Order: sequence, then C-alpha cells, then structure tokens
Amino acid sequence: MAVRLEAATFEVADAEATARFWAALLDRSVVAEAGGALLPGSATQVGLRFVASEREQVGPRRLHLHLTSTSLEDQQGTVDRVLELGGRHLDVGQAPADAFVVLADPGDNELCVIEPGNRFLAGTGFLGEVTCEGSRDVGVFWRDALGWSLVWDDGGETAVQSPLGGTKVSWGGPPVAPQAGPARQRLDAVADDLAAETARLLGLGATLVRELDDRVDLADPDGTTVGLRAGS
Repeated sequence: MAVRLEAATFEVADAEATARFWAALLDRSVVAEAGGALLPGSATQVGLRFVASEREQVGPRRLHLHLTSTSLEDQQGTVDRVLELGGRHLDVGQAPADAFVVLADPGDNELCVIEPGNRFLAGTGFLGEVTCEGSRDVGVFWRDALGWSLVWDDGGETAVQSPLGGTKVSWGGPPVAPQAGPARQRLDAVADDLAAETARLLGLGATLVRELDDRVDLADPDGTTVGLRAGS
C-alpha cells in the first residue's frame, strides 16, 4: 500500500498570507508552490496546503482544523495568538457554555481551539484533528486508502489515525450535506505509483473527477474532492 496523506488543502483568496499565518501559529516552514504554498507535515502531523483562488464558498465547508491545549492558560494563549496573527472570532452557532473556542484564519477557514483535558485528542500533538463532513463510508474509505487505524466508529462518526499517532482525521456522520459545486477544501495524498493507486482508490469507492498536469482529482464516496499526485 503506497498512499500517504500529504495535506489538508484550502482554497483562499491570499494563499501567501494564510500560509504565513499558519506557519507562525504551528512553527512550520512554508514551501512556495505554483499558485500557493505548502506547510509540510511530519510522520505524525498532517501538512497544510493553501491554494490561491477567487471562487466563492458554496455550501458548508467540507473540513476544518482543531488545535489542542494543555491548560486553560495555554488555550487562551493560542486564541490570543490567532487574533494577533490576523484571525478572528467566528460564530457557527456554538453555545456560550461550550469549552472550545471557534475562530477563523485570514483565509476565512474555521478552526477550533479545543479545551484542555479532551480525551479524544489526547497525545495527538498541537494540530490534533482535521474534522470533515462525511459518512461512515468515507471513514472506511480513508482507513483502507491509507492503511491507518479506524480509531473511532460510533453512530456513523468515524476517525482514522496513523499507526504512529498524531493528527486524527474524522468525519461527523449523518446528516451529511451534499457537495454543492467545486470544493474549496480537500484532502491531498501522494502515491508511489499514480496509475495503480488511482485504480485501487476507484475500487475502494472513489470516482474520477478530472486528470490534471500535476495530479488526479477523485471524489470520495460522499463526493468530496481527493487530490492524488505521484511522489514518494
């Protein structure tokens, strides 16, 4: 099995500014790419990619990020840092009593700073979770695509995690909003053998969307875009 999760990818109006924000927040380097920038991940932390685009967001966002905290002071410090770097508070209908804090980055992407003591994200690292719109079928699809463990499977909600630990990728289960137009958020993966792995993912339930110069775009079983490129 030779597919590696490379990045959670976001289309934004200003890819350079959004990448600088996340690089400062996560203490990562920025790698310039044609039309955007990549913040490489590690064996246990998922990478982030920002692509310049003027397309409007249509329908709900397909994924957002969760950051972890070690104490209430640490949580507030992260919130303050987000605001200092150009983020803002975001109202998505959360209750005043909710212990997590919802914010948006300069590219208008939602992120949550999770309260300390959250058992689900214990030991995941600072970028604790990429949480997505998706059914149980999508969680199973990514389990099989990546060869990761299905670490949560309850009531249609699923999550996968590398055997090495680190960032979890989760799907919230039903109801799943249908994909409305081209997605501005996707998951990007790398394949040792692009043709063979494309065929394997199609066999796991993906569908072919388009073939580009640098990657193949697939859709997962719920219709959310998956970018797959050749690499090692």
